[in-house]
Amino acid sequence: MSQIGLQLFSLWKDAEKDFLGTVQKVTSLGYDSIQFAGFYDTPVIEIKKVMDANGLKTAGAHVGINQLLGEELSKTFEDHHILENNLLICPALPKEMRLSVDDYKKSAETLNEIGLRCKNAGFIFGYHNHDFEFESVGDQTGFDYLFENTNPDLVKIELDCYWATFANQDPIQIINKYKDRIISLHLKDLKIVDGHKKGTEIGNGQLDFESLIKTGNGFNIEWFTVEQEEFERNPYESLSLNANNLKRLMNRVEVN
Repeated sequence: MSQIGLQLFSLWKDAEKDFLGTVQKVTSLGYDSIQFAGFYDTPVIEIKKVMDANGLKTAGAHVGINQLLGEELSKTFEDHHILENNLLICPALPKEMRLSVDDYKKSAETLNEIGLRCKNAGFIFGYHNHDFEFESVGDQTGFDYLFENTNPDLVKIELDCYWATFANQDPIQIINKYKDRIISLHLKDLKIVDGHKKGTEIGNGQLDFESLIKTGNGFNIEWFTVEQEEFERNPYESLSLNANNLKRLMNRVEVN
């Protein structure tokens, strides 16, 4: 059964002010795993102490492309060995790496190289989408160029179901296409407000989470990771609601 994590970028404003204090609050929201998006200059050994004291595990980490290249990647490995995290995810490609078909193909080569270094060092490497990867570039989308030109053993997928839906794609079709290559699902709901698409809590929008959970379970996707950036209420209340709703839906799928 998939595990539930919280992408800590959801609380980036608090993390920026008091990173360790924010980490410490995660268990009270109903999560036992954190996905990182930077450490805000906090020594990783101190982070590990707080995680251990609160029974927290890692659900992977978003690591910018610059920290995945050259000697920076070696430093990244050192930090994440300390955290006992084996999943590194590139959160996005900068614009200059995705302007054309050739750019996407070169970027795919770069991701393959990173993935090979990660595998040799005992890590799993993946890429996280936004909406722009689903724009047409040449005859295909950027998303398909990336994943048709990378080695499935070296470059996994963290499918952001919200951003896929935002781009008018069906995340379930994507899961069925890429199957067990998908290592993690990023989950938040989507609703339309005054003609604009906005993020909201799981169960308060239009995504079919029961089908997503069932499909994800069918391919043994390891992580269901909550991330929310737009809030209409206190972020801690929203993130607690996300955890409760996701657990309820997962239990319902399991029973049925």
